[in-house]
Amino acid sequence: MEVYVQSLLNIGITIVLLLQSLGPWLLGPMKFFSFLGTVEFYIFVASAILWCYDTSVGTRTGLYLMISGGINSIFKIIFHQPRPYWYDTRVHALSTESSFGAPSGHAQNAVVVWGSLAYSLRHGWAWIVAILLMFFISLSRIYLGVHFPFDILVGWLIGILLLLVLVKLEQPIKEWLNNHSLSMQLLAAFITSMVVLLLGILVRLSLGSWTVPSLWITNAAIASPGAEPIHPLDFTDLVSSTGAFFGLAAGAILLTLQGGFNARGIWWKRIIRYLIGIAGVLILWGGLGRIFPQNETLIAHSLNYLRFTLVGIWISALAPWLFVKSGLSSR
Repeated sequence: MEVYVQSLLNIGITIVLLLQSLGPWLLGPMKFFSFLGTVEFYIFVASAILWCYDTSVGTRTGLYLMISGGINSIFKIIFHQPRPYWYDTRVHALSTESSFGAPSGHAQNAVVVWGSLAYSLRHGWAWIVAILLMFFISLSRIYLGVHFPFDILVGWLIGILLLLVLVKLEQPIKEWLNNHSLSMQLLAAFITSMVVLLLGILVRLSLGSWTVPSLWITNAAIASPGAEPIHPLDFTDLVSSTGAFFGLAAGAILLTLQGGFNARGIWWKRIIRYLIGIAGVLILWGGLGRIFPQNETLIAHSLNYLRFTLVGIWISALAPWLFVKSGLSSR
């Protein structure tokens, strides 16, 4: 099995080197497409949709993203495979990452997020745009030296399957929630986040005494001397995704109880909403990130979960409530 994995990685290195040999003129466009696949960008997009276009579409986008992020973190530990620049020093680290490579989070999330938006818009042109974004976001990750083609293909596969499952289950889950009390709805959202988190912990424990090969650590340091040392076995991304999922879900439940939120309105009010809302996101996300400890302790992870829960609740409930109370929107 190990021989097949090595052969697959070597083939991937050949493709990565071929793309990078096309020249530095591609660096700008590839970094741009890579940015379009970041969680940060998606959160800003989902927030804009939720506050300024359609609440249900924005909420769906955010929830799908966080579910995908959590699932991706688990699969990364299952595969525990290197990034190209960790594996071969000939690869230029045009971007850096500290998590495992397979499956590609950019590729998987692109399918889930842009696919869900195209599904929501229900127009042929939306699917064309979504597919083009999925392709170029994924291609950028190979060019930047942070993913093998195999990582991309697995990310696409998991993303497609996950999107199909989420679309299929969304309505039955909504009906189940509507038939239960507020406390039961909130408990269900919390338990869901904890199940995903627990799965990640169990998968990590299943690796036993396995450690990150020293060659990967050395190669990563050589390729990017100024970057932080890689730490692919930590739970930061998984905790962030599950915390944000619970916050978004809890906020959506509370918003419905309050009577909902009308994302339409005069254009200048929408702009003000977005600016105020994003300011709140940055304060909670960045501000608390500077205050809370960032390490692998239980306290640090618990506070990180709380931080992203608060971000999620702000996006899906507190900001809309503020907009209604201030006259920037209506129910």
